[in-house]
Amino acid sequence: MEVDIALNKQASTIIDIALENAQNYLLDLNELKTESCSYEMKNIEWTTCKDFTIELGQKQIEEYISTWECHKSWLHCIDFLQEKELEFSRQYHYRVRWSIPTRRKPIPRATACVYFIIELSEVKPPSFPVEVYYLVESNQLIHRPGQSRFREKWLKDIIQSKILLQESVNF
Repeated sequence: MEVDIALNKQASTIIDIALENAQNYLLDLNELKTESCSYEMKNIEWTTCKDFTIELGQKQIEEYISTWECHKSWLHCIDFLQEKELEFSRQYHYRVRWSIPTRRKPIPRATACVYFIIELSEVKPPSFPVEVYYLVESNQLIHRPGQSRFREKWLKDIIQSKILLQESVNF
């Protein structure tokens, strides 16, 4: 009889601990959801189609990149690649090349690229803003400023995979 009472007491304690842990887990999960929902997608005011120039596009990409949350050790350069004439629009392609040079290795072993496309519609009124898209190297997902959050991890993963590939190839 005393053994049954002791077992019931022990089982009750275990159940109370399990319930408390489950409640804490659910509270933490709910807190994480509200934090991620409250993140403000950052964007800039993009120029209109009539005011667009290749140089202005480059400046605006630079301005937009400055809203990204990246460590200050990342350096980048922006290159204009090409202009593409489509049926109802013109596209301007840019490449932003990222790296982390150090004192020991001022020339980085690998770089990561983010490709921007600025599209000027020939159907919409010229006073409308340009459409902007970007793709991260080795990824097919198309991102739009103000609608997706840039992750520094994307750049790190690309560089890490390139370094692993270089180390696996013997010359």
